[in-house]
Amino acid sequence: MQLILRHSTRALVACVLVTFFFIPSDLIAQRLGAQGSGNHLVSPADLQKEITAASDARQQNVNTVRQFLSTPTAEKAMKSANVDPQQVKTAVASLDDQELAQLAARANKAQADFAAGDLSQRDLILIILAVAVLILIIVAVR
Repeated sequence: MQLILRHSTRALVACVLVTFFFIPSDLIAQRLGAQGSGNHLVSPADLQKEITAASDARQQNVNTVRQFLSTPTAEKAMKSANVDPQQVKTAVASLDDQELAQLAARANKAQADFAAGDLSQRDLILIILAVAVLILIIVAVR
């Protein structure tokens, strides 16, 4: 009797395992997804808001860096160093979000320090040239 029970148990376990391995996992995922539809971790509206916020922040950073590089002092400094100002301004858009955010923060700080009298005209020109060269190097490396 125990021998028959043992063989039956093995056969049952084997059938369950065979069934489990032959059912596509996509089918299980679809079935579970259909049962839990509407229970997303993040709603599409929240995703859209985050994408819009990231896009707005990026555009603000691009504008900040371009305005910094568009000042008469910046354009004069780049031309005197034989750097094409238009090429630098165009290259700003190809920077990634993190690089762009760092450069925008540095540009804002440099402008604030210059306005407060903490930077001389010479220091500001050196910062502008460093930013322009850094942008061109980053773009060239990619």
